[in-house]
Amino acid sequence: MSGTNTAQRKSRKVRQGTVVSNKMDHTVVVRILRRTQHPLYGKTVVRSNKFKAHDDHNCDVGDIVEIMETRPLSKDKRWRVTRIVEKVK
Repeated sequence: MSGTNTAQRKSRKVRQGTVVSNKMDHTVVVRILRRTQHPLYGKTVVRSNKFKAHDDHNCDVGDIVEIMETRPLSKDKRWRVTRIVEKVK
């Protein structure tokens, strides 16, 4: 029964961003940057979103991390840190 369940599950969203806050217990705030073109003028515009993610890797502010979508862990947390791509120097 479990084999059919994993075959039907969609792949989870994975994003890469920068840790901007780690002041909470087991939670970090990650800023995701994306570049889009302005619909009228065509200039490249940088947009950002901030997500709260569960952290078991002890990330520091400035680390570049990869986060993956998961079940709701609290009121705001729906992501978890899967790996640290680059540690802050």
